[in-house]
Amino acid sequence: MVDQARARRLSKRIAAIVATAIDHEIKDPRLAFVTITDCKVTADLHDATIYYTVMGEDLDTPPDLQAASAGLEKAKGVLRSKVGAGTGVRFTPTLTFMTDTVPDTARHMEELLERARQADSEVARVAASAKPAGDPDPYKAPRESVEDSESTDVD
Repeated sequence: MVDQARARRLSKRIAAIVATAIDHEIKDPRLAFVTITDCKVTADLHDATIYYTVMGEDLDTPPDLQAASAGLEKAKGVLRSKVGAGTGVRFTPTLTFMTDTVPDTARHMEELLERARQADSEVARVAASAKPAGDPDPYKAPRESVEDSESTDVD
């Protein structure tokens, strides 16, 4: 029987241990701008996938994803030992590192939303000065005058 709550607690604990170890204990300069964003543990608690992002040194510098990935692969054994000591589970999960694509996807979604806002404002600008081609309400039936209705009544 799988305990989902235990898996969630373990994944949070693993993410915290790995983030702390990268920040304070591992002295690899390739990991200086790595941020742990999430961790997922399988139902049997044997495998953990750790998601990370990498920032550049400043806003103009692109992140070095290959160097960060190589640094994490090199530190994988040490990090697994830290996870084993910090969690106290019978079987220490194997660690797999994946780049987190959520920030890139969010940035792309923001760009799409901005384009949609610009298109909507352009349509609103054109619609504000538009006039109907024919009657304002072409489906509205014309009213009959009182005189026409009296002359059509036959007793």
